[in-house]
Amino acid sequence: MASQPPKDQWSSKTYNEAGGFVPKLASKVVELLSPSPSDHILDIGCGDGPLTAQIAQTIPSGKILGLDASESMIKTAKEKFTSTNCTFERQDCAQLNGTAFAQGQWDKVFSNAAFHWILGAAENHLTVFRGLFAALRPGGTLVFEMGGAGNIAEVHTALIGSLMAHGMSKSAAEKANPWCFPSVEEMRNFLSQAGFDISLVESEYRPTRLTDKSRDGGGGLEGWIRLFGDSFLQVVPEEKRDEIVSWAADCLESIVTRDGGSQWLGYVRLRAVARKPM
Repeated sequence: MASQPPKDQWSSKTYNEAGGFVPKLASKVVELLSPSPSDHILDIGCGDGPLTAQIAQTIPSGKILGLDASESMIKTAKEKFTSTNCTFERQDCAQLNGTAFAQGQWDKVFSNAAFHWILGAAENHLTVFRGLFAALRPGGTLVFEMGGAGNIAEVHTALIGSLMAHGMSKSAAEKANPWCFPSVEEMRNFLSQAGFDISLVESEYRPTRLTDKSRDGGGGLEGWIRLFGDSFLQVVPEEKRDEIVSWAADCLESIVTRDGGSQWLGYVRLRAVARKPM
């Protein structure tokens, strides 16, 4: 029997309810990208495409291609943002090497808030960066921002604690973690091993306000946990998932809530610029 494809946890609606702030906070990484009018740019983990489309407007004689593993997000991106110089395709970006997208044809490879998902398990790290290296033309530039060491530590702790409180062992709970949040030194090692010349690797602590809870219950802290913490929920029976979310949210509420009721998480962003040698 053929194996089932992995569950697609993403949709444009739920993403914008819980994480609509993500593309709005990309000004620093877009500044580092510094698009030229004729650039050919590959956007890795483009989601439903608003940032890709924004960059497309700055390269009138160039083009940008957005790739994402989510069929739902790519469908929305194609419907909302496709233009003569802005297109989208579904692709597992952890498996870029050897595809038609990684044949040395891009001036720049860009990514915002996606690599901490794409890198995943340790055995994927070098494979991912070799794929990005292969995608660039000689002299081309890789520019990205992702979660860095210590990112959303309070949520990570609460989710593992919730699973343990509901009977799971610590090791099993930790295995549910889908994220890779490297330190500056770890990222330098990944890039240099893949062959890149490193121009910049930096980390910034950037507390980030969550979206407000919507009328239908989306967004807010619980909406964030349900969407971004979905891998932790998938390891327990469906009937227990609401309880896991509520336990974690209850633990976090007093920690993340500020005067006025807004809720903030301790985001740590890791940015890098690296070049493929001529």
